[in-house]
Amino acid sequence: MNNEQRDEQLWQIAKARASFKWGLLSYFVVNAFLVLIWFFSPSENGRHHYFWPIWPILGWGVGLAFHYFSAYHGNKFLTAADEYEKLKNKKG
Repeated sequence: MNNEQRDEQLWQIAKARASFKWGLLSYFVVNAFLVLIWFFSPSENGRHHYFWPIWPILGWGVGLAFHYFSAYHGNKFLTAADEYEKLKNKKG
């Protein structure tokens, strides 16, 4: 692998990590907004309705967890080149 290929690979990793960080920021901003909507919505007898923002928080959180894994650990795991090397080393 030459330097140009390594630089391209590093660039792809950097883009994936920056994308994750923007996704994390939007996750917190949007979900904080949803919690505020829930908190300030009219309630019955002074009690809030069930905490409905939990569903987007959990659903988006699962997707964000996969995004994190892909950005920070995906380049070292589940790659065809790594699997090839493992098989090649077992053979010999």
